[in-house]
Amino acid sequence: MNAMTLDMGMGNMDAGDMEETDMAASERRYLALAFPFLPVDRLRIARPDLWKADGDGPAVIAEPVRGAMRLCALDADALALGLTPGMTLADARARVPELRLFDADPHADQDWLERLCDGCARYTPVAAIDHPDGLMLDITGCGHLWGGEEALARAAADRLERHGMRVRHAIAATAEAAHALARFPAAPAPDEGAAIRRLPVEALGLEPESAVALRRAGLRHIGDLAARPAAMLAARFGEEAVDALHRLLGLASRPLAPRRPLAAVMVERRFAEPMASTAHALKTLNDMAAEAGERLAERGQGGRRFEATFFRTDGHAFPLRVETSLPVRDAPAIMRLVEERIETLSDPLDPGFGFDMLRLAVPRAEPMAATQLALEGGEARRGADDVAALVDRLTIRAGRAQVQRLAPGDSHIPEQAQLALPALDAAAPAPWPVRGEQGDPPMRPIHLFDPPQGIEVVAQAPDGPPHRFRWRRALHDIVRYEGPERIAPEWWRAAAGALSGDSTGRTRDYYRVEDARGRRYWIFRDGLYGREATHPRWYLHGLFA
Repeated sequence: MNAMTLDMGMGNMDAGDMEETDMAASERRYLALAFPFLPVDRLRIARPDLWKADGDGPAVIAEPVRGAMRLCALDADALALGLTPGMTLADARARVPELRLFDADPHADQDWLERLCDGCARYTPVAAIDHPDGLMLDITGCGHLWGGEEALARAAADRLERHGMRVRHAIAATAEAAHALARFPAAPAPDEGAAIRRLPVEALGLEPESAVALRRAGLRHIGDLAARPAAMLAARFGEEAVDALHRLLGLASRPLAPRRPLAAVMVERRFAEPMASTAHALKTLNDMAAEAGERLAERGQGGRRFEATFFRTDGHAFPLRVETSLPVRDAPAIMRLVEERIETLSDPLDPGFGFDMLRLAVPRAEPMAATQLALEGGEARRGADDVAALVDRLTIRAGRAQVQRLAPGDSHIPEQAQLALPALDAAAPAPWPVRGEQGDPPMRPIHLFDPPQGIEVVAQAPDGPPHRFRWRRALHDIVRYEGPERIAPEWWRAAAGALSGDSTGRTRDYYRVEDARGRRYWIFRDGLYGREATHPRWYLHGLFA
């Protein structure tokens, strides 16, 4: 099937409802890209060996649904033979015995759609996935860079078609209208408003039962619904139908969720001739990092996250993301992290037929304090900067979840008083709470067991201090103890747990103890005698140095 173009110009909206369209929404322009054969095209491009191994018959993709194999995607040949999505595989084979069958892989389809979305970021920074089989691009203010909206849409469609994707596209003032026009092509219309009104009621995206009910009521097109009072439609078909109609007509809007957030600073380089050298691309990226640093310096900011995207001529985009624990805007420091990231890639950065565009975005920027100059000239490097640089390099090599920092938590429960967070996500260093007077022994052990380890304790009285305990089959005689330090559960969480039926936690009595060999432990009795449903139990929670 050839790609179909539906580019409706912004004409006069001849209906009362359309005349009330919000001015801010009418100024925006959206390009919808729909892939009617996405799973089939993905399989044909990504797995040519598997595609060619089954011959040349009509192809379908099936998945199990309630114990039966049903068709979920078909190619153009299968559709021309009368097969439809949702049909059982047995019925399809009875009609077309030479059918080629492939297994559904929704995760691979989603990954493929995300790659297409990243590739379309060359046309606009606001590109989003339009489920289940399309993309939505906010091209407001981007058309003049390509010679007009139609030229931009044609360039995007041509690039996708050259690489084997069959695509339909449409441009409209709202994302919902562009989505519907791309999936329900109709006869040519004098303007955008007339084209929307000629769409079938299925373009609302309601449940099939709702579309059938609308048709039985004689409402076959969007124009039929727009001519009826909204209150009557809501009373008969529900608020959902009215909301969908208003979004389609531009009377209501829903924000677009781009795949990648808008960057605080963005620098691009486009090349008339593709760049076939990765080293040359990195050199250009260094100049872009210097330019981004200058822009950040004008704002008094530094970047915490940098995303470099290498766009290849074949439509593939290779994003590289690096993060820093402190704001930076120094180009050499940024490039060191980018090169470290490239070295850790499982697949090398392959230019293929060349890169025709580079983009450096700074999606996360924070205020950056002025740097103290050294007496001999240059910037005076502080110890915190050295630690931050080390954390950044270790994070690049080992992964952001492997390098952690301890942060104080707002809780008096010992195991919740500190949190292990990724070093890049940890907040600015804060003072830890100081307990006791200077020179006193520490109130908390250096090492905590998670979870606390159960022990057997001999105490003087049911609620008295411990005298002996057994841990890991070894007996420890207590010669000194200090306590108890009573720690009650957090009452607000206990109340919420009681309402939901969860366990509420119990009061703990902690003791710092020392055995006959001079080893110090932190043990506690969980629960109070006579106040709990079960008897208290003893646990070892930590070890002192």
